[in-house]
Amino acid sequence: MIGNYWIGWVWAIIAAPFIGSFLGVLIQRLPAGMPVAWARSACPHCDRRLSAADLFPVASWLLSSGRCRYCATPLGMFYPGIEIAALAVAVWAAAALPDPLLIWAGCLLGWSLLAAATVDSRHLILPDILVLPLIPAGILLHAWIAPGQWTDNLVGALIGFALFAVISLAYRGMRRREGLGLGDAKLLAAAGAWVGWVGLPSVVLLGAIFGLATALVLRMTGRNVGRVTELPFGPALALAFWLVWLYGPLVPA
Repeated sequence: MIGNYWIGWVWAIIAAPFIGSFLGVLIQRLPAGMPVAWARSACPHCDRRLSAADLFPVASWLLSSGRCRYCATPLGMFYPGIEIAALAVAVWAAAALPDPLLIWAGCLLGWSLLAAATVDSRHLILPDILVLPLIPAGILLHAWIAPGQWTDNLVGALIGFALFAVISLAYRGMRRREGLGLGDAKLLAAAGAWVGWVGLPSVVLLGAIFGLATALVLRMTGRNVGRVTELPFGPALALAFWLVWLYGPLVPA
C-alpha cells in the first residue's frame, strides 16, 4: 500500500507541469472559441509555430529568459504561472490525501477548478465544459469509494444548483441585472456532488468569506469596487470547494 501511494504521488508530480501547460492553452483558447486539442501552439506575437523544445514546462521559459526564441518578445508569466500552479495542486493533493485513487481524483478536481477559476477571473464566465463534467465525476467517485453514501452526493448536487439558481433568478428579477450567474450555480452543484449536502454550507460560507476578502484587497489596492461592480465569484467558490473536499466541512457531521 505504501509503495502504491508513492507511485501515485510521483506520477502525479511528474504529470502536473505538463497538465499545467495544457491548461494554459485551454484557458487562453476556450473563451475565444479557438480549437484546443488539435491546433499547433504558436507565438502570439510573431505567429511562429513552437517546437517541443519551446513547450517544455517552466524550463523552456527559463532558458529563453521569458522571451520568444524567434522574435524575442517578452511572453509574460502566464504559462509558467499556470504550470507551477498545477504542480502545487498535485503536491497539495498528495500531501492531503491517503491513497493513489484519491490523489489522482484530487489532482483532476484541482486542475479543473484551476482552469475554471482562471477563466472566470479573466472573462467572468465559467465554461460548462470545465464545470459540468465534475458533477457526474463526483457522484461516480463517491459511489466507488463509499457505495452506501453516494445518494448524499446526488442530493448535494441538486441542492447546490437549486440554491444558487433561485438566488440568481430572484436577484435578476428584483434588480434587473445579473448578480450570481448560473455558472456559479453549476459550480456549486459540482461542489455538492463532491462534498455531499453536508459540506455545502461550508463551501458557501468559505466562498463568501474569500469573495469578500478579494473585494477588500482590490479596494485597498486602489480598485474602484462598488455595489454594481462585476467581480468573479468562481475563484472564491472554487477554492472553498477544494478545501472542503480535502479537509471536510467546518463543522463535522
